[in-house]
Amino acid sequence: MDFLKALGIADDNFGASTGQKWLESKDQGKLDVFSPADGKKIASVFRASAADYDAVMQSAAEAFKVWRMVPAPKRGEIVRQIGMRLREVKKPLGELVTYEMGKSLQEGWGEVQEMIDICDFALGQSRQLYGFTMHSERNRHRMYDQYHPLGVVGVVTAFNFPVAVWAWNAMIAAVCGDVVVWKPSSKTPLTAIAVQKAIRDVLRDNDLPEGIFNLVIGSGAAVGERMLQDTRVPLVSLTGSTAVGKHAAEVVARRLGRTILELGGNNAILITPDADLKITIPAVVFGSVGTAGQRCTTTRRLIIHESVYDKVKESLLKAYAGLRIGDPREEKNHMGPLVDKAAVDIFTAALEKIKSSGGRILCGGEVLEGAGYESGCYVTPVIAEVENSWEIVQEETFAPILYLIRYQGGVEKAIALHNDVPQGLSSAIFSNNLRETELFLSHEGSDCGIANVNIGTSGAEIGGAFGGEKETGGGRESGSDAWKAYMRRQTNTLNWSTALPLAQGIKFDI
Repeated sequence: MDFLKALGIADDNFGASTGQKWLESKDQGKLDVFSPADGKKIASVFRASAADYDAVMQSAAEAFKVWRMVPAPKRGEIVRQIGMRLREVKKPLGELVTYEMGKSLQEGWGEVQEMIDICDFALGQSRQLYGFTMHSERNRHRMYDQYHPLGVVGVVTAFNFPVAVWAWNAMIAAVCGDVVVWKPSSKTPLTAIAVQKAIRDVLRDNDLPEGIFNLVIGSGAAVGERMLQDTRVPLVSLTGSTAVGKHAAEVVARRLGRTILELGGNNAILITPDADLKITIPAVVFGSVGTAGQRCTTTRRLIIHESVYDKVKESLLKAYAGLRIGDPREEKNHMGPLVDKAAVDIFTAALEKIKSSGGRILCGGEVLEGAGYESGCYVTPVIAEVENSWEIVQEETFAPILYLIRYQGGVEKAIALHNDVPQGLSSAIFSNNLRETELFLSHEGSDCGIANVNIGTSGAEIGGAFGGEKETGGGRESGSDAWKAYMRRQTNTLNWSTALPLAQGIKFDI
């Protein structure tokens, strides 16, 4: 395929890199990568060994000593060049994202554009790593705080956004003076290899040392657990399930390291009697079936006022009936496959649990077979009527299942239902009633890290801090002041007097 050739993806690829150099261990065996689009093998990757991990980490530690002393705006210039390089490979890289992961071609290109956008954002941020000056209580003293580079940042990414989430972390960390070791999902390793190869020339042309942007593709035992336990990694940013995040948090906290956790979402949209359904329905459909329901911000619950419940249900059933499901490389299709057959099994098991709980499947739930569906990963998206308190509804099923939940009374009732789940990532309300929307955004409103009005739960812009509360992990990435998590904070006091007064007026004469 032309896009594989353009990105330097061979039949067999190595799984560890220090930026310009690839480590060539083969003793951990091959990881074969198949496309959920057509079930065909794309390529293979030799898994990184424990020795590879240690070599990469040593290279990263040495590179940090150099990189941290490069002025931040010059680090931003490197990131700018990476953004320019990503512009050059946007088309083939987006095609690889689509073919390896299964999201639509528009979403694949959009994900690469998100990488480009965060490079632009990080470039500007490189001139705004600001601290604050405070007035001292002591005469002729000056106080201020400042931020220093933190060190080696471990970035663990999930399959659903195989390159954008790396960029959110890596580009911000880079302008902060950190170096990055990336462990991508074993379901989507080829996109990570392609990115590493794409930025190689930027590093070489600027005469930068090995070890600033690193890659390790390997098993949890050889790579993942070692990273979590490694005291040379002061910060681990991890995107994944809540169960994986809890484990990571415990292991890293045991050595007093830091984590940025982006975990499960059980995102809801509230639809009140004052909602404009002309914009509500498209937002719900994209939020629920985009990326085949495999976004952490996917719309999973609709909490609908009884006065508009039937109308919303009827509109959604009509919209779902018109969805085109098929090869994500064909732009006319709305929804592609789930990432693999294991994901299909999770989908079908959830449907059985919905039925056994008393739920009603209104549409969807088939596993598609025949021409065009040879991979066995295509399903029809589901709409189901449920109760919010059911165990299956309280869980996050990473699949295109949309739950309809009816509420009565004021919007306070809907907000209570909304917040009554363990997760707290993204949320939205559709209403033209100012009091309802302001309540939703208030201290008494949504308990999520993201709360939207008259837009859906998915498709966050990079300018805002991304992340959630409760079992979503509490981490923040990308925009706003999320950069501070990648730095260490230092308070400084300078005495420019000829005396030595103590704080709080303490006397200590000798």
